[in-house]
Amino acid sequence: MPDSPARRLVVAITGATGAVYGVRLVQQLAATQGIETHLIVSDAAVLTLHQELGMQRREVEALAHVVHKNRDVGASIASGSFQSDGMVIAPCSMKTLAAVALGLSDNLIARAADVVLKERRRLVLMVRETPFNLAHLRNMTAVTEMGGVIFPPLPSFYHKPESIDAMVDHTVGRVMDLFGVAHTLAPRWAGMKAASDAQPDT
Repeated sequence: MPDSPARRLVVAITGATGAVYGVRLVQQLAATQGIETHLIVSDAAVLTLHQELGMQRREVEALAHVVHKNRDVGASIASGSFQSDGMVIAPCSMKTLAAVALGLSDNLIARAADVVLKERRRLVLMVRETPFNLAHLRNMTAVTEMGGVIFPPLPSFYHKPESIDAMVDHTVGRVMDLFGVAHTLAPRWAGMKAASDAQPDT
């Protein structure tokens, strides 16, 4: 039998704004040795990819090792016997969040997420919406209580990003940290560097 990869990660891209996070994550994983990526792109995500990035489905799918159709609920990743390190939904729409929170499993993205939760693996949802209503907050609470990680892709500014790409890379790097995947996407926090002339209030 052929040697299996050391690690597998499932990545799903839904129709929420922020398609760049999913694309950048898949690009980085593809360039990381020993990681096999399994990708699902929803129909709504195809529209967002074109609107925000000018990309076609086939361009994004070409970045992954294995591609699954969202309607294929019989795919390998729909079973707990499929070994993986977990799953990232980047970005995660409120519809997909609700499906995961309620265990609907009505498409492959929701089913694969359900499998990751039931097998006690890591599930990261990069939820995209603002402001949140009560249903959103309750669904995020439910997923957290089931062991999932709610990870809104909020930019940080302490590293003084000079571009949108730098902000995206920093966030994607933090997600990769959650799976213990090495990267050099952004500088690490080394502590507060106060100005030399700054004095505490007395």
